[in-house]
Amino acid sequence: MKLSMGINYSGGFKEAVAQVVELEKVGLDQVWIAEAYSFDAISQVGYLAAKTNRVEIGTGIVNVYSRTAALMAMTAAGCDYVSDGRFILGLGASGPQVIEGFHGVPYEKPMQRIKEYIEACRMIWKREEKFNYQGQTFQAPLPEGQGTGLGKPLKIINHPVRADIPIWWASLKDRSVEATAEIADGWLPIMFVPERFQNVWGPQLKAGTAKRDPARKRLDISAGGMLAIDESLTGEARTKVLDMARPGMALYVGGMGARGKNFYNDIACAYGYEKEAGEVQDLYLEGKKAEAAAALPGEWLELSHLVGPRSFIKERVAAFKEAGVTVLSVNPVGPNAVQQIELLREIVDG
Repeated sequence: MKLSMGINYSGGFKEAVAQVVELEKVGLDQVWIAEAYSFDAISQVGYLAAKTNRVEIGTGIVNVYSRTAALMAMTAAGCDYVSDGRFILGLGASGPQVIEGFHGVPYEKPMQRIKEYIEACRMIWKREEKFNYQGQTFQAPLPEGQGTGLGKPLKIINHPVRADIPIWWASLKDRSVEATAEIADGWLPIMFVPERFQNVWGPQLKAGTAKRDPARKRLDISAGGMLAIDESLTGEARTKVLDMARPGMALYVGGMGARGKNFYNDIACAYGYEKEAGEVQDLYLEGKKAEAAAALPGEWLELSHLVGPRSFIKERVAAFKEAGVTVLSVNPVGPNAVQQIELLREIVDG
């Protein structure tokens, strides 16, 4: 089981990279860089590649609307080159607010677009033939009658370090999760509870896996949450740390969409927290954010994060492993992240 962390896009990037350099020494395997509508992720990948030696560097995520498929393939190949084969292309669809509002591109056929980008990237990296892709969401070269008519199929000039750079998909909904299990190298779910994730995504994962090319290795799954390992973290002390996750979860469960249009709320219901999910949403949409956060079930927080004494963390790591998680994604809280990752590495490897 690998260990990963994400880098916050809101500030302190160079300080975070300095920490990654130290975390790499004690067992961190992957670092993920978000993009959203902040600084682009790719320039930061290059900076991280120059500062580190072993850790894999992933985009968590870049969207498939703000870059053409060919540019996405070129960019990933470039990142893999400067990192000596340590890059992971994390893809997602983002949402219409960002895509249409910030990038000015219609938010159309997100699942199909991601599938076509994955296929296109793999074609370009392999260099077996000149790139000619006539898909539903994009065409290259442009069809006859569009543009100047001068476009022609081309091959990427450089030979990529790897002809099959790992592609991870941050999918959430039914058909997208099925497609992820079929064609992606890794899956980046959200709000993952090892004991209950099958209630939300089980059938889709099973259906997608049944169609998966047997030549492609097993789907990687990245999941986890806050990390705090200390013998004192029991009872109220553990609850106090877990409560730090409440505002963010309340935003998703209560505020990310109207009633009946909030998939994160649907996840809560599928996990068996229907009553609490309804209460959180009602309170949040009424503007009572603190009350909404307080209404989240404590059990959900406990099962989805790694907060507690060593024996409890050992149990939770086993639960994530049993669920098929291959990458434990954590956010160390407290003053000594290096020590926390070192402790977790010992538990995982033990």
